[in-house]
Amino acid sequence: MSLSSTPPASSSVQQTGIEGQEMGRMTEKYESSNVVGGRRSRDEEHESRSGSDNMDAASGDDLEVSDRPPRKKRYHRHTPQQIQELESLFKECPHPDEKQRLELSKRLCLETRQVKFWFQNRRTQMKTQLERHENSILRQENDKLRAENMSIRDAMRNPMCTNCGGPALIGDVSLEEQHLRIENARLKDELDRVCALAGKFLGRPIPAMGPNSGLELGVGINGFGALAAVVPNDYTIPLPIMSPSKSTINNSNPMERSMYLELALAAMDELVKIVQTNEPLWVRGIEGGRQVLNREEYARSFTPCIGMKPKGFAAEASRETGVVIINSLALVETLMDSSKWAEMFPSIVARATTTDVISNGMGGTRNGALQLMHAELQVLSPLVPVREVNFLRFCKQHAEGVWAVVDVSIDAIREPSAPYPSCRRLPSGCVVQDMPNGCSKVTWVEHCEYDESEVHEVYRPMINAGMGFGSQRWIATLQRQCECLAILMSSSSPSRDHTAAAITEGGRRSMLKLAQRMTNNFCAGVCASTLHKWNKLRAENVDEDVRVMTRKSVDDPGEPPGVVLSAATSVWLPLSPQRLFHFLRNEHLRSEWDILSNGGPMQEMAHIAKGQDHGNCVSLLRASAINSNQSSMLILQETCTDASGSLVVYAPVDIPAMHVVMNGGDSAYVALLPSGFAVVPDGGSGQRVSGSLLTVAFQILVNSLPTAKLTVESVETVNNLISCTVQKIKAALQCES
Repeated sequence: MSLSSTPPASSSVQQTGIEGQEMGRMTEKYESSNVVGGRRSRDEEHESRSGSDNMDAASGDDLEVSDRPPRKKRYHRHTPQQIQELESLFKECPHPDEKQRLELSKRLCLETRQVKFWFQNRRTQMKTQLERHENSILRQENDKLRAENMSIRDAMRNPMCTNCGGPALIGDVSLEEQHLRIENARLKDELDRVCALAGKFLGRPIPAMGPNSGLELGVGINGFGALAAVVPNDYTIPLPIMSPSKSTINNSNPMERSMYLELALAAMDELVKIVQTNEPLWVRGIEGGRQVLNREEYARSFTPCIGMKPKGFAAEASRETGVVIINSLALVETLMDSSKWAEMFPSIVARATTTDVISNGMGGTRNGALQLMHAELQVLSPLVPVREVNFLRFCKQHAEGVWAVVDVSIDAIREPSAPYPSCRRLPSGCVVQDMPNGCSKVTWVEHCEYDESEVHEVYRPMINAGMGFGSQRWIATLQRQCECLAILMSSSSPSRDHTAAAITEGGRRSMLKLAQRMTNNFCAGVCASTLHKWNKLRAENVDEDVRVMTRKSVDDPGEPPGVVLSAATSVWLPLSPQRLFHFLRNEHLRSEWDILSNGGPMQEMAHIAKGQDHGNCVSLLRASAINSNQSSMLILQETCTDASGSLVVYAPVDIPAMHVVMNGGDSAYVALLPSGFAVVPDGGSGQRVSGSLLTVAFQILVNSLPTAKLTVESVETVNNLISCTVQKIKAALQCES
């Protein structure tokens, strides 16, 4: 047989390190070694691929060292029929087992190790072929990308309009071309990249800028010069990238997206200036020393970015600063996620959704994130309508540990046929700056215009003073919620926790989770947001200021099935909010107003602290039975208080179910219908003495069948329950008049 010339076998055997030095003396007799691990020429590789040659001796990775003297090896050329059989089996099974190799060797009249070595060589050859093919494809793709990159870079130096042939604005081309040009502009230095982005979003041609003008573009032109106290002089603020991504909703068209971005930049500019400016733009109000916006100074300093105030609308604006137990990144992530935002502010945000994501941010962060949102904001009273707002939310990082999030209504970009909203959100939001120990300093601004005629007159002073939807309420709620989250994440229980019942650490967390659901359901039952689908009722036998709503509970395991009736009203009382709150949460005085107490005192079985203030807690109360025929019941209660107001929420709970919860069981299956109170300051109502606004709300199950009809008696019962409770509270606090 004919063998192609190869290097001496000693070189091949030394590389494999298998046969040893004894084989070296036999190299002259065997000049054509075909060992797999050896160095072979291209002709040998081609010959090995065909499987035409093999040898009886051990070869390749499976060679074994033999103690016997080396013997002469003979070579064997496979016949075409053998090669065809081997190739046929290789296509079906590249790794035959010992049984398959034995059967094949008998059928082809070969030794089993010959079959074994043929398959080893064939697999190696196949792998080499694939690697060469892949390398060839990668080289072609690389050359193609290099050529495309060079052509794009050349085209970017002199952008031309495809319609007129003149110089093109970056904003005139498609979003795909914008994204491609931005991505390739990153290959340039920092100044060219910023100029390209500015041209894209500002709608101007890319100018040839000097090295000293880049800072002016990054800071001055966009109005961030007022951040000199927190932004370093050499820090360039990057603009957001509106790049397509898998998570982008993209409901808006390119023209709307461009208008949204312009509006967001203008709103961010205004928010930053308002946060940084003090007097005369902000002055201290008489009531509580709150910061109030000077309307005349605001009109001189700012041009409204969403147009002039509609006729008949009232305006409210407030600013508040506080330290919060949360870092800037975590707070920004909470604000940019509509679900987390609603969970953080359950008493303010009745519903929140993200309707369009225009930009996800840059570099995997929220820097430059821009999204369109819809929210329903509430004050816990049936006398104040829910505010529905459609707005842009824009997030920006101004320096290391310094972020800003701004909201602004999109009424200026709305469809002409769309109904005019009853509330407009002017640039509002917060600037967050990191502080030591995982805290952050938050400056919050709330600025809106609304139809005052829809608000009940008893609540108008409070709303107009910014105490209903203002920044003080947002900051106070944020501080209280973050303090509660810090306690939940801590491994040790607060020292004020005490219990007379058996409760585990897991049970403590389950009770807090159950109380959170109870409070959220209470807030949903006071104000009729579209999320919970309450149906408002009009009945002649219901007081004018009492709102009655109904809904059917069918599939929710956390509520008893049937028809649920909710009734709520708000009254003014000449009492301080603190006095009224402490009276309502005192279990020893509960029998003076609560019919669930059976006319006797309540015993606190468990007390779980949720903050530094003793009024922020979750309690498990037990009502004493008056006689032996009555069974004692358990009442789960949560009380919350901060500078903006207070809540007392409670619900009767099943005793066996609470035992499961206190042992760490799942609280989602505990059915409850919450009732309770919301207490807020009245905001100084004209000539009247300062007092409180009390909201009373009850939820009751009127029928256990979801298909049942609501009766007049059920409505009268809940109306009488509210009236009786209010009268008992007035009598106990001696303010019937």
